This record gives sequence, structure tokens and C-alpha cells, in this order.
Amino acid sequence: MKPLILIPAYNESENIERVVDNIEKNYPQYDYVIINDGSTDTTRKICARNGYNVLDLPINVGLSGAIKSGMRYANYYGYDYVVQIDGDGQHDPCYIEAMLDKMKETGCDIVIGSRFKEKKKPFSPRMLGSHLISASIRLTTGGKYVSDVTSGMRLFNKKMIKRFGYDIHYSPEPDTLAYLLNCNVNIQEVQVEMYDRVAGVSYLDFKSSIWYMMKMMFSIYIFQWVRIRTKEGK
Repeated sequence: MKPLILIPAYNESENIERVVDNIEKNYPQYDYVIINDGSTDTTRKICARNGYNVLDLPINVGLSGAIKSGMRYANYYGYDYVVQIDGDGQHDPCYIEAMLDKMKETGCDIVIGSRFKEKKKPFSPRMLGSHLISASIRLTTGGKYVSDVTSGMRLFNKKMIKRFGYDIHYSPEPDTLAYLLNCNVNIQEVQVEMYDRVAGVSYLDFKSSIWYMMKMMFSIYIFQWVRIRTKEGK
């Protein structure tokens, strides 16, 4: 079965053609679906004009809702693997093969495309939050470490497709990684290079970033301990 590339997109009219045309031209061995998350720009019209494979959500449900919709799509059509990439063009599909190889080699459940697996994570105001979240996950999981907790490039196996598609508490955020590690879910990383966004605006401005960090810290240190855990492999 071909892996499915899942592309959540909210107001990515300036990027989506470049992302999808690259996949169609250079990586025809992979299927893809765009999750148009209620975009208010011309993302939907661009997808329709080009005949892209798109799941068009009528309202904006956020990243978690978009991923959940895509996972249900993948499960319905029987895909064994889903690769999540962003619609802004920062993730290169050339690394998907290495991620698949890592999953088959280790039997893991999730592979993260990491900028820092083999390279030192820079210390800057932008990376401070990532450092804090990684340290928090290590502290609350008995020393388990994820180098790139905010990476949006991830590979999921069939079991995780169903979990992320149908469990209300699963989201593509670092606090879920902490929870999964405490459930003995096997998470691996492979080194990738990522590009800077060349067009459009990230949804995380300064105010949103502070609120995001507060939510992550609360969930990692407090909320995950009241969630029901299913220990994998036991």
C-alpha cells in the first residue's frame, strides 16, 4: 500500500501549488490529500483549478481537527502509513523514504523528521520554547528524549492512524508525544533539513506562542497524568 501524504492547509494560497506540484512531479509513488481547513483565501479555488486531491472542510477546525479528518480519510481508504507535512513548503518529501525505512527497521509507531537528531539544537529566543518542551518531556517520561518536539513532519503507522483519527485526546502536539511515550509507544527520529516559509504568515505570533507554551506545560505536567493509559506491548 502506498503511504498517504497528509497536507493540512489553512490559508496557504501562496504555497500550496509549489508543495503539491513538487509531489506530483517528483514523488508519484506517494498518494496525497490536502485538508483545506476552512481557508478564507483562495486555497480551495487553487486546489479545484488544479484538480488536486482535497478534503475541503467547511469551517476552520484547527490543526488537530484537520489531522483527525485526514487520519479518518486514510483509515477509510485503507492506508497503512500516513506522512504529515505542512502546507507551507518547509518539509521535503525526499526524506519520506528514510522515515519509512526507520519504521520498518525498528517496528516503531511514529517517526519524526527532526532538524536536531544529528545536529545541535540552536539556543535562540525562537528555540527557547522547544528546549523547554523537550526538557519537560524528558522529565515526565523517565528520560525519554525527543529532539524536535515541534516538527510537523511525522510518519504514523496503522495503529496510530486509528488513534489519531478517532481518539478525541490525540493531537499533533508535543503534549501528546509525552503521553504516548508514557504509554510505551515507540517514537523514533530521523535527521531532515527544513526550509523557511517563503510566503504567507505563521499562525503563531508572539501572543499565541506564549499561550501555546502555557497550554503545553499544563498538559505535560498535569493533564497527561489523569488520562487513561494503554500500555503498548504489554
